[in-house]
Amino acid sequence: MSTVDFLAQEKIWFDKPRYDEAERRFYERMNGPSQPTQDVGANTILQDIARARENIQKSLAGLKTTLCKRGTGQPPISQHSQLSTSSSSAADQGEIVSRIKSLELENQSLHKVVDNLRAALSKLECRVAVLEKSPVAVTSAPAHSVPYTNGTTVQQKTSAPVEEEDDDDDDDIDLFGSDEDEEADKLKEQRLKEYAEKKAKKPTIIAKSSILLDVKPWDDETDMAKLEECVRSVQTDGLLWGTSKLVPVGYGIKKLQIACVVEDDKVGTDLLEEEITKFEDYVQSVDVAAFNKI
Repeated sequence: MSTVDFLAQEKIWFDKPRYDEAERRFYERMNGPSQPTQDVGANTILQDIARARENIQKSLAGLKTTLCKRGTGQPPISQHSQLSTSSSSAADQGEIVSRIKSLELENQSLHKVVDNLRAALSKLECRVAVLEKSPVAVTSAPAHSVPYTNGTTVQQKTSAPVEEEDDDDDDDIDLFGSDEDEEADKLKEQRLKEYAEKKAKKPTIIAKSSILLDVKPWDDETDMAKLEECVRSVQTDGLLWGTSKLVPVGYGIKKLQIACVVEDDKVGTDLLEEEITKFEDYVQSVDVAAFNKI
């Protein structure tokens, strides 16, 4: 499209033969005629070239007008473009066929998976139905096999119908029922007691944490030994003080950095800060420098 536009907008000197003819006549008048045959042939060739250029210009202008009327901005379809279009359509069709084949294979595999899941589910339902049946102490009866999920069979006894007795009075009489209930209650209490004792002996895990505190004094004249003594005087259940050191801050001021181990359920950082800041004469502030679970 850019080449067509360039040729359509090119400015060609169509009047050049006229100027050449006028120039030839001027020189003929001045010097007389010379080689008239060759000049006529040259003029004819120049005129043919001019006509050819004019035809090209008109054809290009007509092509541009046609394209503008179409408004599509696309060049006319040539044989090469038709071949490329046919090849691209064939490639698209091949891609669609390959996708359809892959989808069919995937659909078949999904059908197989669904069938396997259905078979496993049916086997599982059979097993659950067998397990949910409550055992009944009755007379022995012919056993029948029950399929399990792994393909094996288990012999299960079927309960035989209990014959009803004619005397209703015998059903109400229970000579040994009370003794059996007492023995069962005693056995249950004994097992509960043993379980409680076993659970009490089992050691419980205590959650602990390692805390590093920064205790800052008021100025460089503060007695740091007395400050550390005040900090270590804080004692409570679940608190164990560790090592300490003095860290320079600036302008001759040093802070006390002290470590401690606490039980999480008994001691927290808020409690430590509150107890240490009570020593207002020595302590300006308390910060938690590090906190790690043990």
